[in-house]
Amino acid sequence: MVKYRRRFEIIADIIGVAEKGAKKTRIMYFANLSYRLLKKYLEHTVKVGFIRESNEGYETTEKGRIFLERYAEFSGKYSKLVNDFEALKFEMEVLERMCTLKGEDESKSSNARRKLSEVLH
Repeated sequence: MVKYRRRFEIIADIIGVAEKGAKKTRIMYFANLSYRLLKKYLEHTVKVGFIRESNEGYETTEKGRIFLERYAEFSGKYSKLVNDFEALKFEMEVLERMCTLKGEDESKSSNARRKLSEVLH
């Protein structure tokens, strides 16, 4: 399954690469962007003041460092929630299996799990 990054995740990657100064090619490579997307995101990231152009290419501003700190906090919390959610889904499946008689129609419990999963997402 392909995991798409959110806009702020891409911006965080760009800011992180530019912390010690970086040229477009380095940012493009480490942020895993096409040249077209690199241009778009660089322009936006400079406009909002997260990075600035310098003799070395691009460098992170104080506002960019603050964004990275907040992103790191968010990322940690988000990862914990995802892990907790996966653990809950597993526990729910165990409970469902415990309630199912051998040979009982599995589609009923599968539909219930799918509906609950849709509600939780």
